Amino acid sequence: MPHIQPLARDQLSQFEPIFQAVEASMGFVPTSFFAMAHWPELLQHFMALAGTVLNSGEVDPGLKQMVAYVSSNAAGCRYCQAHTSHNAVKRGVSAEKMARAFEFDQCDLFSDAEKAALRVALHGGTVPNGVEAEHMNALQQHYTDQNIVEIVAVISLFGFLNRWNDTMATSLEPSAQNFASETLGSAGWQVGKHGFDT
Repeated sequence: MPHIQPLARDQLSQFEPIFQAVEASMGFVPTSFFAMAHWPELLQHFMALAGTVLNSGEVDPGLKQMVAYVSSNAAGCRYCQAHTSHNAVKRGVSAEKMARAFEFDQCDLFSDAEKAALRVALHGGTVPNGVEAEHMNALQQHYTDQNIVEIVAVISLFGFLNRWNDTMATSLEPSAQNFASETLGSAGWQVGKHGFDT
């Protein structure tokens, strides 16, 4: 059960065009947006930042979602794991790859470039931050400075979201919960505090 009751979508008509764009991309509007809407300026600026980080730049959108997924796992946020795994598959990452994402270092499904990015995501998502010079040096062998900025921006964005959603106990949308249960259940994913009340 969420700690703050989200506002209803029909109370937020000023955001409807953005909600429609998010819904077209994700298949739903994240519940977290409706809680953030208690402070409209936060929601407005957060959506602009998230849109820039996730939907522009040079890094493949599927890789960005895998980075978000691995960093969210390191932080323990089940809500964000469900979203990012679902979004990664929608952006062309195989469900098998997502189910094996936590073993990326030992799995042939991942390229050396992906492994370098996911290693930074794993260590960047921990507290205290575990990224070392060797992790960044490996990243620099595969990515430009802009690419690295994009990857770190994804980790940072999800650092905010991981803390937001776990602190607020944001209820996970049924479609994201069903996807994660079916796709990630074998990897140990469980809904935890983010389940809807029945």
